[in-house]
Amino acid sequence: MKQIIIVLAFLISSIGFSQNSKKAEALLNDVYNKAQAYENISVDFKYVLENVSENIKQETRGDVVMKGDKYLLNILGITRLFDSEKLYTISPEDEEVTISSDNSEDENTITPSKMMSFYKEGYMYEMDIIQDVKGRKIQFVKLNPIDTNSEIKEIFLGVDAKTKHIYKLIEVGKNGTKTTLTVNSFKTNEPISKTLFTFDKNKYKEYYINKLD
Repeated sequence: MKQIIIVLAFLISSIGFSQNSKKAEALLNDVYNKAQAYENISVDFKYVLENVSENIKQETRGDVVMKGDKYLLNILGITRLFDSEKLYTISPEDEEVTISSDNSEDENTITPSKMMSFYKEGYMYEMDIIQDVKGRKIQFVKLNPIDTNSEIKEIFLGVDAKTKHIYKLIEVGKNGTKTTLTVNSFKTNEPISKTLFTFDKNKYKEYYINKLD
């Protein structure tokens, strides 16, 4: 592409990439707008972290309930509760609750509350492959961080072409670590408790409370 002798080919491919990028943006916006219309979203998922060079592979299941920017996430025996102001990380094994401010400003952390909107800033994107998963057409979008210092090399977001729901998220780090989140079930507008996103300190009287700020 960088060869001057094929300027025409470069221009054609540039136009094609621009159109491809717009299609990717339109699809991601469809996913975001549809998610915003739901009262709440409940997701059960499979989580895999692997680094071949380090001989690391970790698999687990998790679940999360999201309402606006609030969420309740259970994974690896840890519960993370975000009430839109404070993040409560509850570890039954350690009998400890860590209370901190929201970590959404960390660009290298895709929290549940940012799952549908993280692409809006800091990424360039383009349409990638389409996979057939048990009769479902999954359209992948490739996202590349604009910041060259980002720890993230690339992200692949798989979207169900029919429902516009996220099916899979693959994050590849520059250190060779690949994290894959595959959605097993995606439910919307489920009846949930009014106190689901409220931290009840009375449940953790025996826990050590670690306030970071």
